[in-house]
Amino acid sequence: MIDADPGVRHFTDFLSRAGLKSTRQRERIAHAFFAGRRHVSAEELYHQLRSRDAGLGLVTVYRTLKLLRQAGLATERTFGESYARFDPNPADWTHHHLICTRCGKIQEFQDATLRELGARVARSRGFTVTEQRLELYGICRDCARLDGRRTPRGSRGVPARPRARGVP
Repeated sequence: MIDADPGVRHFTDFLSRAGLKSTRQRERIAHAFFAGRRHVSAEELYHQLRSRDAGLGLVTVYRTLKLLRQAGLATERTFGESYARFDPNPADWTHHHLICTRCGKIQEFQDATLRELGARVARSRGFTVTEQRLELYGICRDCARLDGRRTPRGSRGVPARPRARGVP
């Protein structure tokens, strides 16, 4: 099955080079993963696809996401949770995350200064950086606005479990 999505094409090429089958289920999972353009758990992706493919198993989703990671097409992240989320942006695209502890929204950002600082510190210590990761936890603009209307200054809400919502 040829797909217009470059991520899916790269994935099927990877499977072919690795001597693995490019099944319809793997391609559906990869297509949904790239189309979502957000950080997603295997369970979320499974529930999204299950309605269209009753024969799809959660184990197949997990295995496909692991293959996407091995292909360099996804990055596995935990964001302080007990389960993994998969980021459709490859590890070689240096980006960082702002995570709201109230609503769970995850926003991506890039900063050349951070990248350069990390490289400079590593070089000065004879260290080779293979991946850079920064996660900043706090309150997003929307939750801060709500807090201004609903809660007294200085009061704190109960942190929510992060919910994936990448910024395209």
